[in-house]
Amino acid sequence: MQVSVESTGDIERKLVIEVPAERVDQEVEQRLKDMRGRVRLDGFRPGKVPPSVIRQRYGQAVHQDVVADVIQQTFYEAANQESLRVAGAPNVVPEKIEMGKPLKYEAIVEVYPEIEIGAIDTIEITRQSTEITDADIDKMIEVLRTQQKEWITKEGAVEDGDQVILDFDGSIDGEPFEGGAAEDFTLDVGMGRMIPDFEKAVIGMKAGEEKVADVAFPDDYHAENLKGKTVQFKLNVKEVKGSVLPEVNEEFYKKFGVEDGSEESFRAEVKKNMERELAQKLKAHLKQAVMDGLAATHEVTAPSALVADEIKQMRAEMSQNGGYDASSLPDEMFKGEAERRVKLGLIVGEIIKQNNIEKDAERVQAMLEDLAASYEDPSSVIEYYRSNPQAMQTVEAAVLEEMIVDWVLDQAKVIDEVTDFDSIMNPGKSEAA
Repeated sequence: MQVSVESTGDIERKLVIEVPAERVDQEVEQRLKDMRGRVRLDGFRPGKVPPSVIRQRYGQAVHQDVVADVIQQTFYEAANQESLRVAGAPNVVPEKIEMGKPLKYEAIVEVYPEIEIGAIDTIEITRQSTEITDADIDKMIEVLRTQQKEWITKEGAVEDGDQVILDFDGSIDGEPFEGGAAEDFTLDVGMGRMIPDFEKAVIGMKAGEEKVADVAFPDDYHAENLKGKTVQFKLNVKEVKGSVLPEVNEEFYKKFGVEDGSEESFRAEVKKNMERELAQKLKAHLKQAVMDGLAATHEVTAPSALVADEIKQMRAEMSQNGGYDASSLPDEMFKGEAERRVKLGLIVGEIIKQNNIEKDAERVQAMLEDLAASYEDPSSVIEYYRSNPQAMQTVEAAVLEEMIVDWVLDQAKVIDEVTDFDSIMNPGKSEAA
């Protein structure tokens, strides 16, 4: 077998492969021979069809099948011979295929990029920290009160923060559109569930009132038929409810599992939960900063086949987490993040290989214990992970990621920043404020 390789791009290669005719012809002959006992043709007894008749009837089709199989086999043989790390299936362009002649074809394929680990000591990473104060705990208790609020029917006009039961019927130039109507719809005003103009139109209405309001959809709205359009909504408010917050007392404390019903125990439990969430958030921030630093320090071309696979994975994650079918969403919606994930995966993989980084059994056990800590029976949770290879792979991968983060932090320029709880837990809200 003759093979030549040409670089046609950063990670694209063109292979020209020529396979001796004997390899194809011998396989064709063997398959035709194997068919003799199975072929049924009028005028011949079973198993007695002459080889020449079988060849005449089936030879061309068998040759095509063999060529397809030989191309698949020899491509990977050629890639191994030339030490190519192939990323994805090749695009094969065969020359004219003739029986008895050598098989020659071109294969265009992408390979894994060669990655040189950059100067990690040039990466700047901000490592945040904070202390949870009594004021932070007070704010969290107010959040918990809000989560436990009750809705009571009220008189008067709709205000921001109220809950409204209403019917609405939307139309564009007098024509209804899909998803534009609902009955007995529950709207928590101010939560941002509906577009701003819709909520503004409801504010000030009273139970029993009807009106038609113009509602402008933003230019970047997800539905193509509504982007930038002004829609007429017929609104019918049926009921207006105001919220009533519970008293912070022994009964309230016990709702959150504080059996002794004391304020001291309740605040201690709230702080404990806040500390756990804070630790998770800080870890996520630090990992994100490290990954951003690695991405900025390395120029890597992502193989398109790997990006396509990542897009499929992201679609599956969106469908699972969002509770709807994301299969019809365009690739472009995922492509940027998919490319980033692939590039980071390649960079991290190279760091692991070059530095012989292996999972730490003690850290795996510590992560299992941390995952199980919030359950009533931690030992059962740990046993579940230990007996489930796929679940364990997820934990081990997370530990390996933490080890990569530590490896980068040991070399990078780390700037420690003390900030407040809200800035860490709700960065977007803090910036907007």
